Amino acid sequence: MGEIGMEKQWIVGVDLGGTTTKLAFIHENGDIIHKWEIDTDNTDAGKNILKNISESIVTQLGRLNVGKEILKGIGMGAPGAVNLEEGIIYEAVNLGWENNYPISRTLTQLTGLPVVIDNDANCAAQGEMWKGAGQGAKDIVCVTLGTGVGGGIITNGKIVQGIKGAAGEIGHITVIPENGAPCNCGKTGCLETIASATGISRLATEAIHAYENDSLLKDIYSENGKLSAKDVFDCVEEGDILANEIVNRVVFYLGIALANVGNVFNPEKIIIGGGVSRAGKTLLDPLIRYFQKFAFSTVAQSTRIDLATLGNDAGVIGAAWLIQGNVGKK
Repeated sequence: MGEIGMEKQWIVGVDLGGTTTKLAFIHENGDIIHKWEIDTDNTDAGKNILKNISESIVTQLGRLNVGKEILKGIGMGAPGAVNLEEGIIYEAVNLGWENNYPISRTLTQLTGLPVVIDNDANCAAQGEMWKGAGQGAKDIVCVTLGTGVGGGIITNGKIVQGIKGAAGEIGHITVIPENGAPCNCGKTGCLETIASATGISRLATEAIHAYENDSLLKDIYSENGKLSAKDVFDCVEEGDILANEIVNRVVFYLGIALANVGNVFNPEKIIIGGGVSRAGKTLLDPLIRYFQKFAFSTVAQSTRIDLATLGNDAGVIGAAWLIQGNVGKK
């Protein structure tokens, strides 16, 4: 490990998810040195989550034979509305924590390090701006299509927070105003119920039961007892008619929502990330068509939709940017 010197400090980037937490040691220039994952233990009102993160950081430093003094701080993306100044998360539906949980203070007590937190989708957006698809752009919207649908909006290089940290909740734009599926947020018909991996899986399962012709999706369901978003996109590539109809429905609603976001912000780029974005052109090509159909003409011509380039690393890199941008700046 001779190349590990003390001339530069490291930042811990943490991407806290409902089931898995991604962590990384990251150089001050945004390059990942070492990354790993741990399970998120949301039992017992989430009391083990931060303790496990703290212990995991110590364990990995030990594996790399590096002292804790190399660490500059911990940046964390958390799933929910966050107060960046106070370091609290207002509510975390999937983590078991009580409302207004003091993440920063608690993790600082456990680690002795400065901690800065933000919403996980905001972190992904910052990651893409710093090191990914948004490089060079100061006005970007990042949409993460994963278990849920998150959004981060950057204007003039700064994340839009809103009065209570809830700006950029693109996943909770209502796209089905009546008789929509229930969303974890308590509303119905949110974009998240359609365009998330979970939403696509639900749409596909409903569709195969109502579809009378043969479909590869039916065969997969018979074999596995369930359908994933990946199954749907794979079947589109195989020319499956039903899978194509499902994806068309998804990108129709996603296209409407993104066109409206585009009309409000006219960003240079809208960047699509999260697990669903791995479908690549199968998702992007029809999405761009709908976006251009529904966006105001100037927006349709000037705002580009691109796939994220950092994959699962966007969150930890953007979380590290929280420290790089906030700690030790005079």
